[in-house]
Amino acid sequence: MRPHVGLVAGAAAAALVAAGAITYAVAEDRGPATAVPAADSADAGFARDMAVHHQQAVEMSYLVRDRTKDEEVRRLAYDIAQTQANQRGMLLGWLDLWELPKVSAEPPMTWMGMGGMPEAKDGALMPGMATNSDLKKLQSLSGRQAEVFYLQLMTDHHKGGIHMAEGCARRCTVGVEKRLAQGMVDAQQSEIALMADMLKARGATPRA
Repeated sequence: MRPHVGLVAGAAAAALVAAGAITYAVAEDRGPATAVPAADSADAGFARDMAVHHQQAVEMSYLVRDRTKDEEVRRLAYDIAQTQANQRGMLLGWLDLWELPKVSAEPPMTWMGMGGMPEAKDGALMPGMATNSDLKKLQSLSGRQAEVFYLQLMTDHHKGGIHMAEGCARRCTVGVEKRLAQGMVDAQQSEIALMADMLKARGATPRA
C-alpha cells in the first residue's frame, strides 16, 4: 500500500511545481485580445466555489492527522492538504488577477445551473462536502475509526470535486483553468481508487 501513497505524493509534488508556471501563464495570457471572465462566468464561479470546496478538504485532512498515528493515512492527508491549499491559492489569485470578487451573492454552483441545490444544508454547500455534523463526528474520533471516517468523507468530497471540475473543463473559457480542472479530475480519481484500497484494508467500504 505504501508505494501507492508514494505515487500520490509524487503527483502532489509535481502539482506544486507546476503551480507557479500555471499562474504565470494566466498572467501572460492577459493581453489586449484576451477578455477577462465575467463575474458570473463559469471561470469565476468555479474559482470561487472550488476554493471553498478545497478549504474543507484541507481542514478535514489536518483533523485526521491529529487523530491517528497511521503513517499511510497521515501521509495521504498531508498530500491532499498541501495540493488543495496550493490550488486554492491559485484559484483566489486568478480572481485577484481578473479583479473579480471572491464572494458572490448568487448561491454556490449557480455557474453549473445548480444554485440552491437541495443538498446545501448543515454546511454542505456543494456536492460532496461534509456536513457540520460530519465534521463534529470526525473531531470526536481517533485511531482506526477516524481513519475510516476520513477516508469515507474524502471519497465523497473527491467525487463532488470531480463533478465540479468536469463542469469547468466543459464550460470554462480560460485555457489554463480548464487544464487545471482536468488535472483535478485525473488526480482525484486516482486518489479515490487509493482510498478504496485503504478502506478495504481496514475492513470498511465507501459510504453509499
